[in-house]
Amino acid sequence: MKVNGSTPPRIAYINARLLDPDSGLDAPGALLTENGRIADVGAGLFDAGVPENAEVVDCGGACLAPGLVDMRAQLGEPGQEHKETIHSAGRAAASGGITSIAALPNTNPVIDDEAGLEFVARRARESKLVKVYAYGALTRGCNSEEITEIGLLSEAGAVGFTDGVRAIANAQVMRRALSYASVFDTVLLQHPIEPSLATGVMNGGELATYLGLAGSPAMAEVIMVERDLRLVEMTGGRYHASHVTTAAALDVIRKAKQRGLPVTCDTAPHYFTLNESAVGDYRTFAKVSPPLRSESDRQAVVEAIADGTIDAIASDHNPQDQDSKRLPFAAAADGIAGLETLFALSLVLVHESRLDMLGLLRRLTSGPAAILGLEAGRLRPGAPADFIVFDPDTPWTIDPDSFLGKCKNSPFEDHPVKGKVFRTVVDGRPIHVADTGNEAYT
Repeated sequence: MKVNGSTPPRIAYINARLLDPDSGLDAPGALLTENGRIADVGAGLFDAGVPENAEVVDCGGACLAPGLVDMRAQLGEPGQEHKETIHSAGRAAASGGITSIAALPNTNPVIDDEAGLEFVARRARESKLVKVYAYGALTRGCNSEEITEIGLLSEAGAVGFTDGVRAIANAQVMRRALSYASVFDTVLLQHPIEPSLATGVMNGGELATYLGLAGSPAMAEVIMVERDLRLVEMTGGRYHASHVTTAAALDVIRKAKQRGLPVTCDTAPHYFTLNESAVGDYRTFAKVSPPLRSESDRQAVVEAIADGTIDAIASDHNPQDQDSKRLPFAAAADGIAGLETLFALSLVLVHESRLDMLGLLRRLTSGPAAILGLEAGRLRPGAPADFIVFDPDTPWTIDPDSFLGKCKNSPFEDHPVKGKVFRTVVDGRPIHVADTGNEAYT
């Protein structure tokens, strides 16, 4: 079978542990793909024999689940192709089990018109790897002043609206945007940091003082979230808080959900696997925005994932070249290369019994897909054949030098993890096939 080449019209995946968080399926079974779609799936499938003219892939008892939906990634293209391209990001994502990416709009030029959306869609088609969707910029040039044509951009394929790594600081702009977006039932995503407070380069507190670095208080996050939720009450607009990092903000979001407000949120693996101590001796590879928080905040993020307050886990992929990171801490760029480690780092929640496998997959597949209105994240007949085959227990050590993405800015060098993706399939095409070392898997 050819990766990225022609594939048989019918492929039967047998001897798999089927995992579908949307339906609750967790059982031994099989799956049949035909012409890029899932033709059938379930326990007992092929008891009467595999259909004729179908190629057989024996999963050897490995897990088969929907492909991951990464709802927050910076892809670099257009404008910063030296950091990442849609093609290099696609290779990296496929190796980590991601089949769909939602790309941030703060590129150069900013994706604030239909031409920008069409460019991303065309480049993704040409790449023939993972599916790449794009957010539209919420304001022209991501300058937080003039709202873009949300209706036209929605029709052109924008899956939501955000200014990427910049917060919408002006309350009037956010109020108008929420009102406007509610007409089109699209979601607005906020970078939840009050910018006039968040002027530091790491989490505010004793460690920042000890290191002599300017700190950004955790309160800057909850202040922005509280303001925005009041505006949601006024407008009824759909609101999503990206990469939430603090106990205070999560508590506010939890209460807003209990009141029935249309609010969702996500976080990223570095916010529940690391805390501010990862900065250590000025380690710029651990410099991110929002910054890594205190240990109590890290634990609160884990609890919020477990209780469902956090709806999705995203990579928050933000590739940076060596010249941007190997600088004094205050001058270094923010960001972590996260596509290839999203799944393995998230699996720690299963290995530490904070979530079951379906609960984790829900936050990586059907959860983000539902927020963005994507036809993804589910194993059901008629759905696109976008799925992964993996073993959650295969151990490996993160080596950024082996990343397929262009940039290697990861704080997880030599970090041991468990969970390996053997095969990534998009529209029935295997776009990534790894050496499993398991003779039962063929």
